[in-house]
Amino acid sequence: MRLVMSPQAIAVVGLPAGAPDPTWARGGPLVSITRTEHETSVICATSSVPEEVPGPVQGPLVGVYVDEELDFSQAGILVALLKPLADAGIPVLTVSTYETDWVLLEASNAAAASSVWRAAGYQVVDSAALPLDDPADDDPADDDPADDDPADDAPADDAPAGEAAGRQQVIDVRDTVRVPGAADRGKK
Repeated sequence: MRLVMSPQAIAVVGLPAGAPDPTWARGGPLVSITRTEHETSVICATSSVPEEVPGPVQGPLVGVYVDEELDFSQAGILVALLKPLADAGIPVLTVSTYETDWVLLEASNAAAASSVWRAAGYQVVDSAALPLDDPADDDPADDDPADDDPADDAPADDAPAGEAAGRQQVIDVRDTVRVPGAADRGKK
């Protein structure tokens, strides 16, 4: 089973019960708003969290997800992922979506978790090592390798000022979290 480590730092924010959906909780790689009768919890990119938040904030966290669609009939997937971490004393927060499971770790524990998972037989990869899946690029006529010019993929320097100002700052936790073997990818 392959686990993918997201480079975007994630935060968990505790809000009072019945708090309205925060307009600032958006973007990737994961946004979750969970309500109980006692609390409202928000999981989102740390770059989305405003300076003034009416509740505690935990993070930066690293999000790791199972890179396959999990069926509801599959039993024990999450237990199998968490047991090696529990045995190593690594605390986690989990979030399950319709298709997969996420494990959130303190950034300072991400490298240790990666090592523990590898020792348990899991493949752990950095999401930056995965090919980009751009749904806008599904035109087979564009699949001519001769047309692959890396300059075409670079962001435009002449983007309108409003568009550039509206971009969120992305905090890349790969600078503080080293995934074993990440530096060797692509080398033979």
